[in-house]
Amino acid sequence: MASPTPAAGSALCLEGLPPRPDPAVIAQLAEELAGELAPEQAAAGAALELVGEGQPAELERLSRDFFDYSPLLVPVFQAQRAQLALRASTVGQVRAVAAGCARLGVPLTVRGAGTGNYGQCVPLAGGVVLELMGLNRLRSLDPRSGVIEVEAGLVMATLEQQLAPHGRALRLQPSTARSASIGGFVAGGSGGIGSLRWGFLRDPGNLLGLEVVTVEPEPRLLRLDATASQPLNHAYGTNGILTALRLPTTEAVAWQQLVVGFDSWQQAVAAASALAGTALLLQSITLLEAPIAARSPWPAGCPAAAPGEHRLLLLAAPDSLELLPGWLQAKGGCLRWQAPQGESRGLPLRELSWNHTTLHWRAQQQGWTYLQMLLPQPEAPCLAALSERWGDDLLWHLEAVRQQGRARLAALPLLRWQGEAPLAALMQQARQLGAVIFNPHAITVEDGGLGAIDADQVAAKAAYDPGGLLNPGKLRGWLERQRQQPQP
Repeated sequence: MASPTPAAGSALCLEGLPPRPDPAVIAQLAEELAGELAPEQAAAGAALELVGEGQPAELERLSRDFFDYSPLLVPVFQAQRAQLALRASTVGQVRAVAAGCARLGVPLTVRGAGTGNYGQCVPLAGGVVLELMGLNRLRSLDPRSGVIEVEAGLVMATLEQQLAPHGRALRLQPSTARSASIGGFVAGGSGGIGSLRWGFLRDPGNLLGLEVVTVEPEPRLLRLDATASQPLNHAYGTNGILTALRLPTTEAVAWQQLVVGFDSWQQAVAAASALAGTALLLQSITLLEAPIAARSPWPAGCPAAAPGEHRLLLLAAPDSLELLPGWLQAKGGCLRWQAPQGESRGLPLRELSWNHTTLHWRAQQQGWTYLQMLLPQPEAPCLAALSERWGDDLLWHLEAVRQQGRARLAALPLLRWQGEAPLAALMQQARQLGAVIFNPHAITVEDGGLGAIDADQVAAKAAYDPGGLLNPGKLRGWLERQRQQPQP
């Protein structure tokens, strides 16, 4: 599929970016960092790794994420590349990089594992990409409260393994937990597996504090409480460098994986909606419309979906199994497969949920993208109206979530790409039907969310990144603030 050019009037344009640094400035920065950090590297046994123009493939990899899920983002992001990439493994190294970039006016984009889908870590103004996967320690776990302090680069699956002997687990994680970093998830994600119980990352209580490095000639190392951390939560790394996080954990549960088949889509939706409001302890509820179920991979031992079979995927606590099979049967479902999480072979069921569903579909079907929305209640009229207009070009994938304390159904439907205008028409119709759109085809934090500028995010950037060097172009509120300031 050819990459489209954004249509006239499209919001997908790059503006307000600092100038791309001169190569001589980048060379000066690299030289300064190599010399300045030598004593610390010798003492700690961990070097700051520099990746420059002599390693183009690695520099390219470190400048990308999964933005190619969006045909609109591809032409905007595909040519953007850092001039220098750095891999840090200590907070001291992070501070030295921040100081050097601030002194020389070099744009700085921070990344974790690069599992995001919106170009969160793509450097739009060149400069430096700083990878933090080397900051990967679980610093502490309070045995009484379960609160942890963890460095930003720790892979979430590894963190889960470290929590397991203590009977604790993360509240929220993406379907990419096997590769995603915890800092990248908080900076660039919004929810995922566990959102049925715990809501979204920005809900009060899901982030208790941050350790942050500022981007200034003499960077500060700050410890922010939950209130002060909130503007940096899901801000794409635009307003501070996250080096460590304080997070609550929850009790570890031996989740059971269940796959349930439905012949009727209406019954499947009704069952998913009703399940979300029960007292059963469930970690996730995913519903795949039949065409998606038919092309999805399944864990070893799980039968393929029959023609026309819609599938409900559950992670359920062991004590729910006494009631759940009969309850599902009464709602029109039939249990197709069951196995404990972590004990089944092959693909874990959670990697058929959230944006892994999109990943699996796109691996087989060219010319498809996706959308994100919170459905109105009741859900059936909205789903029916959209299906009637868009037919086989729109396939449903639903996830149960908790939004402001209420059980809701979100949708990550698969969409056959027909251009920017049909995408806009689909989003407009969905909004008219009462859905809330979270647009994955947008550049900025605000336009990928509710569309409103968060003044606290902008204020945090002014306080922690006064030169506007962090991930430029991704915070619309900052761009508007700059436009409103009088020119010298």
